Amino acid sequence: MFDFATLAAYLAAAAVLVLIPGPGTAWIIAQSAAGGTSRGVQAAFGLETATLIHALAAGLGLSALLATSALAFEAIKYAGAAYLIWLGIKAWRSPSPVPAATDDASQAAATSARHVYLRSVMTGVLNPKVALFFLAFLPQFVHPERGMVWLQFLVLGALLSLIGLSHSVLLSVAFGHFGRRIGRRFSGGGRWKERLTGSVFIALGLRLAVQQRS
Repeated sequence: MFDFATLAAYLAAAAVLVLIPGPGTAWIIAQSAAGGTSRGVQAAFGLETATLIHALAAGLGLSALLATSALAFEAIKYAGAAYLIWLGIKAWRSPSPVPAATDDASQAAATSARHVYLRSVMTGVLNPKVALFFLAFLPQFVHPERGMVWLQFLVLGALLSLIGLSHSVLLSVAFGHFGRRIGRRFSGGGRWKERLTGSVFIALGLRLAVQQRS
């Protein structure tokens, strides 16, 4: 499906892109610092799921709609911005967590992990700028003459997702440890963690709201 030169060039470009700090990096750091390594990893899986969705959408031609329709771009942009800001306000207004029984704590942890994953998927999917990036970046390495264009897009997206996941896991471990150390030094339960997460939500939402299509 891909020759060695094309694949090597793509992997090198993808690695550089992943290492450049961006909204995804901020998202992983905030989730890890607030909820530990496991929460950061859940967020990473969510973002990379969105990566695969965008890659498939680009392969099917759906992302081209955002490139040609200002209305579609604006609708998705403001929906994503509103969603992020709503999550941020909700996090700021949430009460401080209280100690719970073991069974209740385990169930709450599972629910929280699921929510972090789903929120991360939504955050990635509702960013039209990411869709346009895939539409501009991936076609450079796709060869239509080899057939199954949608599959080539998906494979390239999966490779990018694996590189991104590896980077995000490393960030989760590092900042998850940092969050635990800070949490042991300061009182107030997990209030500061929720406010950190909420602040990142709001900042990303505002950033998305002012993005331009070009």
